[in-house]
Amino acid sequence: MVIFKQEIRQQRLSLIIWSLSIGLLVAVCVLMYPDMKSEMDGVNDIFSSMGNFTAAFGMDQLNFGTLIGFYAVEGGNILGIGGAFFAAITGITALMKEERDRTAEFLMTHPVSRGRVITEKLVSTFTLIILLNAIVLACSWISVVMINEEIEWKDVLLIHLAFLILQLEIAGICFGISAFISRSGIGIGIGIAAVMYFINIVANISEDAKVLKYITAFGYTEGADIIHDHGLKIEYVIPGMVFMLIGIVAGYVKYSRKDIRA
Repeated sequence: MVIFKQEIRQQRLSLIIWSLSIGLLVAVCVLMYPDMKSEMDGVNDIFSSMGNFTAAFGMDQLNFGTLIGFYAVEGGNILGIGGAFFAAITGITALMKEERDRTAEFLMTHPVSRGRVITEKLVSTFTLIILLNAIVLACSWISVVMINEEIEWKDVLLIHLAFLILQLEIAGICFGISAFISRSGIGIGIGIAAVMYFINIVANISEDAKVLKYITAFGYTEGADIIHDHGLKIEYVIPGMVFMLIGIVAGYVKYSRKDIRA
C-alpha cells in the first residue's frame, strides 16, 4: 500500500483545508440558527412568495423554523457544492498527475502492476472523501451540541450519507476521465460538478425536466425529500452508482493500455 500512503500524504494539506473550510462554514450556519429562529416565520413567508426561486433550491418544501429544515438548506448547499468540487478535483487528478508532474517514469519502474496502481489511487481517492465527510460531520455535531437544540439525527445522517454518495459518484466519473488526459483537468472536474448542480436546479423548477434527476448526482441529495421520506430516493441513487462504476471501469481499461509519457 505504498502508493496509497503516498497519495494520502500528498493530499493531506488539501484535505485539511477543504474539510475545515466546509465544516466550519456549516458550523457557523448552525451557530447562527438560535439568533435567526425568531425571524424564521417571516423568512418562510418571503420564500413562499418567490415562486421558482424557492423550488430551484428545494426551499418550498422545508420549514426554516426548524433546525433540520434550516440545516438541510444552508448546510446542504455548503456541503453539496464544496464536497462536489473537492471530489471532482481529487478524482480528476488521480491518474493524470503522474504525467503532468513528470513522475510516471519513477512510478512505473517499481515492481507494481498498472492494475495495482489504479486500485491504490482509487482507494486513496475514496478514503480522502470519506475523511472529509467525517470531519464535516464532526463539526456539525459539535455545533449542534453547542446551541443545545433538538434535531432529528437520523435525518442529519441521511443528508450526510446522500452527499457522501454524491461525492463518490462525481469522483468515480472524474477518476475515469483522468485516465484519458495528461495535463491539468481541474477545470473539467469542476465543470462536471457545476453542470450537475445546475441540472438539478432546472429539474426542480420544471416538472417537464424531472427526468434530469436521473442523470445528476444532486437528484438524491434534496433535503426536503430526505426529511419527508426519512430515506434516500433509490431510483436516483442507482443510476448514479452506475455512472460511477462506468467511470471507474473506463479508467481501468484506458490506463492499463495507455502509453504513459514520462
